[in-house]
Amino acid sequence: MKNFIYTLTIVLLTFISCKQESPKNYMTFSGIISNQNSDSLQIFSSKGFKKRISVNPDGTFSDTVNIKDGVYYLLDGKENTNVYLKNGYDLKLKLDTKVFDESIEFSGVGAEPNNYLAKSFLLSEKVGQDSTLFALEREDFYMKMIYVYEDFKELLLDTKNVDSIFIEGQTADIEKMIKYMASKYEHNLLMKNVLVKGNPSPKFVGYENFNGGTTSLADFKGKYVYLDIWATWCGPCKKEIPFLKTIEKKYHGKNIEFVSISVDKVEDYDKWKAMVKDKELSGVQLFANNKKDGLKFIKNYGIRGIPRFILIDPEGNIVSANAPRPSDDELIALFNDLNI
Repeated sequence: MKNFIYTLTIVLLTFISCKQESPKNYMTFSGIISNQNSDSLQIFSSKGFKKRISVNPDGTFSDTVNIKDGVYYLLDGKENTNVYLKNGYDLKLKLDTKVFDESIEFSGVGAEPNNYLAKSFLLSEKVGQDSTLFALEREDFYMKMIYVYEDFKELLLDTKNVDSIFIEGQTADIEKMIKYMASKYEHNLLMKNVLVKGNPSPKFVGYENFNGGTTSLADFKGKYVYLDIWATWCGPCKKEIPFLKTIEKKYHGKNIEFVSISVDKVEDYDKWKAMVKDKELSGVQLFANNKKDGLKFIKNYGIRGIPRFILIDPEGNIVSANAPRPSDDELIALFNDLNI
């Protein structure tokens, strides 16, 4: 009898151990959506993961997902939100699309990190919609950022049942948001106080010219200069090329130079040369070597996205630090106002 009991105990312990060591390789996701926008939900990531979950006519849904731990996008057909998904979760969602972000409520296993994401989004939206924020003096702005950082951290630290990976990821996202806000603030100051009409333009010196030699902004003194900041990989930049060609031809021989500055990586130098030749790009074509000090001019102009167009007057002063694109009729109107 003792041997039998001993054997049975070992079997039971082994069975329990096996159950504990075999976590689910999927999660369950269910809930109800009021005023649904679609007959399905989409879970997807920037890395290509996609999962469609059918939503019944009454707004209910339920499905299982085999997934890698992480933050994903959840799309209801019109709007989306971030969700943290992990195998083993039994996550339940309640949502009203008429007040999408404000109505999100999670319950079940995995609810805590997801409710944090919902609250965190509302907090970031509140910060982003604060119209007074970027009007603050620099010291007041950065003090406000400290308070904002502490609000997010407090919300995160108050969230229970979250793993260290989630906390690390969200902490990094908070810091990234604060850095973005600071960068935007400094950019606004630059555009408001430095890059204004009539101020001397930042200079570029010794950019390689496609036709040979080097070219500097000072070489165009006495003429208006319409600068096109672009790159071979930039789709919107390439869409402007036909319009730029047309305008350059229209104003050829007048008191204006059309100068295109490529900000391609040094490794893409040959691509730049080939595109200038193949597309028969007109005007002055320059290459800013971004492994040296070639991008100092770009940074001085606070350029964070391309294409970017800049207009400089014959004395080297700024006319517009963010001039109309060649495809915009306002550019011709501006040229007419200047009697170019």
